[in-house]
Amino acid sequence: MEPFYKGGKVQLDQTGQHVFCVCGTKVNVLDVASGAVVRSLEQEDQEDITAFELSPDDQVLVTATRALLLAQWAWREGSITRLWKAIHTAPVATMAFDPTSTLLATGGCDGAVRVWDIVRHYGTHHFRGSPGVVHLVTFHPDPARLLLFSSAADATIRVWSLQDQSCLAVMTAHYSAVTSLTFSADGHTMLSSGRDKICVIWDLQSHQATRTVPVFESVEAAVLLPEEPVPKLGVKSKGLHFLTAGDQGLLRVWEAASGQCVYAQPQPPGPRQELTHCTLAQSAGLLLSVTTDHNLLLYEARSLQLQKQFAGYSEEVLDVRFLGPEDSHIVVASNSPSLKVFELQTMTCQILHGHTDIVLALDVFRKGRLFASCAKDQSICIWRMNKAGRVACVAQGSGHTHSVGTICCSRLKETFLVTGSQDCTVKLWPIPEALPSKGTAPDSGPVLLQAQATQRCHDKDINSVAVAPNDKLLATGSQDRTAKLWSLPHCQLLGVFSGHRRGLWCVQFSPMDQVLATASADGTIKLWALQDFTCLKTFEGHDASVLKVVFVSRGTQLLSSGSDGLVKLWTIKNNECVKTLDAHEDKVWGLHCSRLDNRALTGASDSCVILWKDVTEEEQSEEQARQEEEAVKQQELDNLLHEKRYLRALGLAISLDRPHTVLTVIQAIRRDPEACEKLGATVLRLRRDQKEALLRFCVTWNTNSRHCHEAQAVLGVLLRHEAPEELLAYPGVQASLEALLPYTERHFQRLSRTLQAATFLDFLWHNMKLPTLPTASSVAPSAL
Repeated sequence: MEPFYKGGKVQLDQTGQHVFCVCGTKVNVLDVASGAVVRSLEQEDQEDITAFELSPDDQVLVTATRALLLAQWAWREGSITRLWKAIHTAPVATMAFDPTSTLLATGGCDGAVRVWDIVRHYGTHHFRGSPGVVHLVTFHPDPARLLLFSSAADATIRVWSLQDQSCLAVMTAHYSAVTSLTFSADGHTMLSSGRDKICVIWDLQSHQATRTVPVFESVEAAVLLPEEPVPKLGVKSKGLHFLTAGDQGLLRVWEAASGQCVYAQPQPPGPRQELTHCTLAQSAGLLLSVTTDHNLLLYEARSLQLQKQFAGYSEEVLDVRFLGPEDSHIVVASNSPSLKVFELQTMTCQILHGHTDIVLALDVFRKGRLFASCAKDQSICIWRMNKAGRVACVAQGSGHTHSVGTICCSRLKETFLVTGSQDCTVKLWPIPEALPSKGTAPDSGPVLLQAQATQRCHDKDINSVAVAPNDKLLATGSQDRTAKLWSLPHCQLLGVFSGHRRGLWCVQFSPMDQVLATASADGTIKLWALQDFTCLKTFEGHDASVLKVVFVSRGTQLLSSGSDGLVKLWTIKNNECVKTLDAHEDKVWGLHCSRLDNRALTGASDSCVILWKDVTEEEQSEEQARQEEEAVKQQELDNLLHEKRYLRALGLAISLDRPHTVLTVIQAIRRDPEACEKLGATVLRLRRDQKEALLRFCVTWNTNSRHCHEAQAVLGVLLRHEAPEELLAYPGVQASLEALLPYTERHFQRLSRTLQAATFLDFLWHNMKLPTLPTASSVAPSAL
């Protein structure tokens, strides 16, 4: 799960099916139904996107980058149809299409406004006169009027006539930046909003302000509502009503005639989240608003009922956990007071408000529906997920005097919580019996938790607490380089584990053995015996701090994550790191395993959450199937060679992609009495791709003097019977020939030397004059 929106413009298409948003150098297209990014559009210059606009007919998307290039996209195919220079001397800050989707206006940081004909591909107008950055341009909804409105740093609204190529009027009423312009259905009235906490109604006949409505908040976007009664939003008459979004974090509806607020959203719990954007897809009946936390909220327009939530950017992910009896959801704590709960199948997001400062840690009870969070606001919250997957806060507690950095739930039953804090203390929180029961309604508000026991455990910050599987022991790990073991529920000290050279980030009990694992900033993981507090094993392999460690595979392996961005899998028996997973680019703070140990979840400072799957069994079954298949093919190959069916044997050996096996087949053919004819006939009947593979194998064989004869024999067949044009058409033939030439020359020279020596030996043999030996009959008897 990667970030898809890092701030900037957001636009909803007319059908309400897609959301377009900026993420650095890309414009991401988000499918509203699934929450998945269906297209990621990035220009070749890979520069940051400064502005983009989707045409009213939803066909064309135009993007502008810091490199001053404009790109026109066929966004459904993900291809650029046209690229041109913006001619602005500074980056394009804003752009807008006219209602006919033929004209595009761009406003630059150089104070210029330019108009482009997208269909005929040329620039039509260049308007100067705006001081500073032009941050807002929009066309009049009536294409016949040919009017363009712009606003720049001087907080005025300029009206440009495309017919006269001049500025018709400069409308002044705002004292701060104008953030949005929107028009009534008849085109005679315009609404402007600004950061000066007012909205202004303009008469476009006279270009005068007819009413100023104080809205008491810095407005980032205002939307004119259709002129029809909407009782759920307090709209009872047909007059002009508009909706505002701003720094109060609420959507509010105002009546233009009276200047009264007729509807305001209820304030969500937690700190106020300012709204940075708001856009209405009128035909789809949807309203999209965006918070400063980069969360996208999609509402039904007529009732402002929340339909969907999307988390665009999580910044630094501090902790992650699986949720639900089947691990169907995950909960993410990021650099924010709110929690995000995702359903893994549909990626539907819920944003949970309850804390007032950054949430630091999470833990889940055994059954998976109840989980707890702790935060910098010195408080803890308990949340419950119902069968429908909706999550609500059911209990809250506070008592620590510093940030609560770690939390752990009881393992056997949902009976208590343990928290550790920067105030060097550990608190034990009993959970009311009624709380875990599914019948408890959260409508009455969260239950107040009281700490049963408080114990000062260490001299420095407590970074981690862990409860043993039997709920009778507690382990704490601290920045003071020690871990300690305590008895529950009275928190009596049983022993100290000392041996790390730096502070401890994580402590974890083994689910099977009486062993404790500790992860430290010194880059090591240690295993300790609970009986005598001695160190059993030390695992070294991380180059930096080890932040989290968990037991997997029924306590036989460890999974660890570090600030080097790596996740490592260790086998405890032989101290071996069997796998290193490198997918994160920054500190991996969050690590959690599913109930069945078949999936793992990691979250890091790079804003990514990654779901891992255990593929050991699949890999083993694949390897076994591969070995069985190879054994069958090897047997088939032996049978074919025995039956002298060389063509089938050679084809099978090539399909196995094993050069040595192919060499064995070629050698078998060459041992045949009619070798030359059979080799030629067999090689020439191969398919073209098989001949290409054979040529590639020849390069390997030719490097060895023992196998070069087979390579030269195959090459001889190919060169004699294949046309040069066909050979040159083989992919990679150039590299093959370059590799064949030097070794072939070397073999030729060696054979030439051997031939010379043999000829010389023959010459010597023929020229030797041996003395004639006397025959037996001529020998005298006396000599015997």
